[in-house]
Amino acid sequence: MPNEFNALIRNGTWELVPATFHHNLIGCKWVFHIKHHPDDSIDRYKARLVAKGFHQRHGFSSKPTTIRIFLHLAISFGWPIYQLNVNNAFLHG
Repeated sequence: MPNEFNALIRNGTWELVPATFHHNLIGCKWVFHIKHHPDDSIDRYKARLVAKGFHQRHGFSSKPTTIRIFLHLAISFGWPIYQLNVNNAFLHG
């Protein structure tokens, strides 16, 4: 948890502002997971701070159909495609 939280703070992921009626507030929660080696011994403990997405308003979605459309466009226009693994990420509404 400290590594994840410190990375979010270091990256300036959010800015604390007073809540108003006009804002769509999105909560968050901690999700914990234990990563295992192939022999089932414990590799590491992971913690992620995730947004409660069911509070988000309709907007951009990364559903498989959307991803396929973007890949099709990239191939059609000859755009380069890169893969990026993000160590920590926080969803914004």
